[in-house]
Amino acid sequence: MRWLFLALAVWGTIHPMYYFISWFEAEGYALGPMVDAWHANDASSGLVWDLTVAAVALTVWVIYEAATTRMWRYLLVIPATFCIGVSCGLPLYAFFKLSPAAARV
Repeated sequence: MRWLFLALAVWGTIHPMYYFISWFEAEGYALGPMVDAWHANDASSGLVWDLTVAAVALTVWVIYEAATTRMWRYLLVIPATFCIGVSCGLPLYAFFKLSPAAARV
């Protein structure tokens, strides 16, 4: 199961990044126009806020878990979540959480 989550984290990195890179190559490498595109209509704005709340909730949980278990590698999930997306951060956290070292804590 652990390796399935790692595969999902890799997929959650590659698949979204393909679209982000394609967009940047077509539109330029400014972040402002991309943020504007995320809010092009109510449906996309709703999705942005849904993912934002999920990213914040995951971040709070990861910080809590890292602080209470002293498993500091969990903190790697935070930049993965905000630089790539929840599609990478959440399965990466599950991969870390299912590690043999986490089971001993």
